[in-house]
Amino acid sequence: MILPTVMLIRHGETGWTLSGQHTGRSDIPLTAAGEDSARELAPILAPIVFSDVFTSPSRRARRTCELVLAGRSATIEPDLAEWDYGRYDGLDTRQIQAQQPGWNVFRDGGPGGETPAQASARADRLLDRLRGLKGTIALFSHGQFGCLLGARWIGLTGAQADHFALEPASISVLGPKPGHGDVPVIARWNVVPAARL
Repeated sequence: MILPTVMLIRHGETGWTLSGQHTGRSDIPLTAAGEDSARELAPILAPIVFSDVFTSPSRRARRTCELVLAGRSATIEPDLAEWDYGRYDGLDTRQIQAQQPGWNVFRDGGPGGETPAQASARADRLLDRLRGLKGTIALFSHGQFGCLLGARWIGLTGAQADHFALEPASISVLGPKPGHGDVPVIARWNVVPAARL
């Protein structure tokens, strides 16, 4: 089996990105700067012919998709939604750790939201479907869930996704190892335009 190439695009900046608040199922819009950074990705991705385009249901991901791939339709994919932080949604790490010292979403999940096992199962379910597709696929998703997708693509545990980071409006490439089409690799990770380095 030859694996597809998956372009994983994290949505642009939101107000909660700036404040450090964890944004799970809250539907927060992009900031003006977030829209601008999404537009910066358009010329990078314009030459690529995508066989499929999927986006998280959140408006921040859908708007990023619209700005990056103007005129291209996308399929809403519920499994691309951000980790459900439950009662921790909207809180920053300092506030959460005041309630639960040492908290880590990849190890502890969100109370009243998703457990690590549930989020990993969702990522695996999505990746299993993607592995059956051909060509180059665009996914518009989120920071924590995107890290989980990257980790699971190469067979790491969900907890090991803690060692990954994604900037807003970044591109990562999951695909097959050159010459070994059935071996999943991370070909690029957390790429942003040079102007933002």
